[in-house]
Amino acid sequence: MPRESKEAKGRRAGLIVDALEKEMPEAKIALEYQDELQLLVSVMLSAQTTDALVNQVTPALFAKYRSAGDYARASVPQLEKMIRRIGLFRTKAKNLRAAMRKIVSEHGGKLPRTREELYELPGVGWKTSGVVVNHAFGTPALPVDTHVGRLSRRLGLTRSEDPDEVEAELSALLPPERWGRAHQLLIWHGRRTCIARQPHCSRCVVKTLCPKVAVTGSD
Repeated sequence: MPRESKEAKGRRAGLIVDALEKEMPEAKIALEYQDELQLLVSVMLSAQTTDALVNQVTPALFAKYRSAGDYARASVPQLEKMIRRIGLFRTKAKNLRAAMRKIVSEHGGKLPRTREELYELPGVGWKTSGVVVNHAFGTPALPVDTHVGRLSRRLGLTRSEDPDEVEAELSALLPPERWGRAHQLLIWHGRRTCIARQPHCSRCVVKTLCPKVAVTGSD
């Protein structure tokens, strides 16, 4: 693909989001939760673990721990026992209690509403904080996970491997009101069609908009 201007790339990014929205209007977060605190817990647990497994573990966890204070008072071994099926469960149990203790001590037990404040919590990365503010508070964010990063590079929207740089570049191409949907649609497309090892290019709804950067084994 010849070198694109930023304006042309932005138009193409918008067309990609349009096509994915038309193809998957039902796209939504796969994690199951009832409130913003449960969302934070689910996203923290989901690192290097499937959403399906997180959804199997969290019902019992949510039934036992209903507030930040409940988690803050729990022992790490108690939390480990509840989430031991999850990858990195020991580290996540420690971070979960530490994060909840900070929420209690510094935020009155209420989940902070800004991405920057969430990012300061133990075990909460920039991606996690973006997912939470996006879904819990409707704050525009375009957090980059492995799917979003992979698709962004294949689509020629970025060359960076750094998630924060990818987010900055994607966010500059789309208006803020489209960031959340772009994030969710790219994840679904990455799971369904543009998979890591052998993307299904023949059935891809954005194949005419995609330069297939570094794509070798596709169907």
